[in-house]
Amino acid sequence: MRPPGFSAMGTLASRISYKNTREHPSLTVPPPFFLQSTWFSFGSIMSFSMRCVVVATAVFGAIGVSAAPLDAPELAIRAPAAVITKCTQAKTVALTFDDGPYVNTKKLVDLLDRNGAKGTWFVNGNNYGCIYDSNNAGSVKYVYDKGHQVASHTWAHQHLTSLSGSTLKNEFTKVNTAIKKITGAEPAFMRPPYGEYDNEVREVAGSLGQKVVIWDFDSGDSAGKSASQSKNDYKNLISKKPNNVLTLNHETYATTVNDVIPYAIQQFKAKGYKMVTVAQCLGQAPYKSTGSPSPRDSTWKC
Repeated sequence: MRPPGFSAMGTLASRISYKNTREHPSLTVPPPFFLQSTWFSFGSIMSFSMRCVVVATAVFGAIGVSAAPLDAPELAIRAPAAVITKCTQAKTVALTFDDGPYVNTKKLVDLLDRNGAKGTWFVNGNNYGCIYDSNNAGSVKYVYDKGHQVASHTWAHQHLTSLSGSTLKNEFTKVNTAIKKITGAEPAFMRPPYGEYDNEVREVAGSLGQKVVIWDFDSGDSAGKSASQSKNDYKNLISKKPNNVLTLNHETYATTVNDVIPYAIQQFKAKGYKMVTVAQCLGQAPYKSTGSPSPRDSTWKC
């Protein structure tokens, strides 16, 4: 929350009071800037501008002294994540793949590499198999080592808007932990399953330093479209000459990997688009931090 101007002190007071009442009952006493004696003892000799200084000092002093130990961290924790629906860099395409790791992961990576393209994998922890299984962990590491982006698609691909509290947060933290163990990197981006999110989902993502990624083009594979229908949708999209594209695909469909994506890559290349990761199409960092993978141990299990 940005500190409001002096003209909005009343609004600030009401926000502080509401938030403290809801979350920190010990901080419900009104801030000291409501004391009238201060006004009358100095009012006759102070200019309007000086009175503003006193009010400002009282307001921000009250916040700093009375509320900062508890409320300031809470404000940061509750800051909602940004929701990204499109790329910002011109002539870029972000090919993204949900629901892995899967048996097609490495094949898809190799396809993109042969065409000078980069992609983004939004992976689950326990959806089409446990992410810690040797083959699945190896696939996630392969994506990362080849310079593609690994991001979160939550742990078990649940409807996040039906969850709350620790159950919701665990959907984020468990897969983040797995990705960090396998690759050494902490993902800065996540995609909610089914594209579903609400304020609490955004708040949890924000508290973990992640941005929420949706899309502006859906290949329709998960909705039952045939490969020919998806290819036609890609063709129609490209014919409109969009400035950039943020796609949704699923690597769990063989037709997507073997037919649709090869076609889309060639069409985008022919029109001069650069196929990049989500982070690259936004001009942002893909990870909150990077480091060395963790050695496999007894915690690598679903």
